[in-house]
Amino acid sequence: MHPEHEGRLIAIIDHLQKTDLWDSLLHIIPSPADTTWNLKVHSADHVKFVKEMCEGGATVLDQGDTHVCRESYDVALLAVGGVIAGVDAVMDGRAKNAFCAVRPPGHHAESSRAMGFCLFNNVAIGARYAQEEYGLKRVAIVDWDVHHGNGTQEIFYKDPTVLYISTHQYPYYPGAGSANEKGEGRGEGFTVNVPLKAGTTAEEYLRLFEGTVLPALEHYRPEFILISAGFDAHRDDPLAGILLTEETYAKITASVKRLAEEFSNGRIVSVLEGGYDLKALPRCVEAHLRALAEV
Repeated sequence: MHPEHEGRLIAIIDHLQKTDLWDSLLHIIPSPADTTWNLKVHSADHVKFVKEMCEGGATVLDQGDTHVCRESYDVALLAVGGVIAGVDAVMDGRAKNAFCAVRPPGHHAESSRAMGFCLFNNVAIGARYAQEEYGLKRVAIVDWDVHHGNGTQEIFYKDPTVLYISTHQYPYYPGAGSANEKGEGRGEGFTVNVPLKAGTTAEEYLRLFEGTVLPALEHYRPEFILISAGFDAHRDDPLAGILLTEETYAKITASVKRLAEEFSNGRIVSVLEGGYDLKALPRCVEAHLRALAEV
């Protein structure tokens, strides 16, 4: 079975429904995004390509790992709509923060290319939506998926209005994300990559997170924070070699939340990316949600 499948969301929901968290959460049912918002970060040719390939019965969009079916385009628009709905809920005060349990993931999708299970870049579209719909000037994206978010980096590489910070195993798929990649032009210094060696422990990761990620956020003083919340750096995940635990995710969530409360009025929208062990993934999501919900 392909690692990115519907069982990921089923596992998360089944697990959360057995906890005391479930009834305390505000459950938002999204609508498919208007493609106007996709076009804020993707080329018209890319949006057309994904639509025509899916509706035409294609099964793969890239060199082999981004599998699709006829419904994939519509589902991808629904995923983007979920992020937009999360931004709206936070900005209009219905929620202090939000977690968007969406798929397919998005952070590998570049402005003109689908790759790495990703059709459209959900978190990048969410950032643009927050800026244009609500007039925000400084948005930060914290990406802790174990794979580098090459798509998000490419989209904002020359843009100082979006700070992109990524922790990821390196060298590893997709090959991007060296510490020397820091942005270009007006965007120089607004891309922060924290490459990790295979075998990095939770303790080592937390030191790097506290020593690099948090200071970068604090210096930027974002008005809004999005998280590319991949949970595939967990020690049980089959697709990588970083050794994080549920407790690690709770700690880094709490750290980002503290900074959001200082600079962003607490506003966080977290978006599911990777996480492929069906036992570890829901436990990590629960830890993440508990930290987000903590008063």
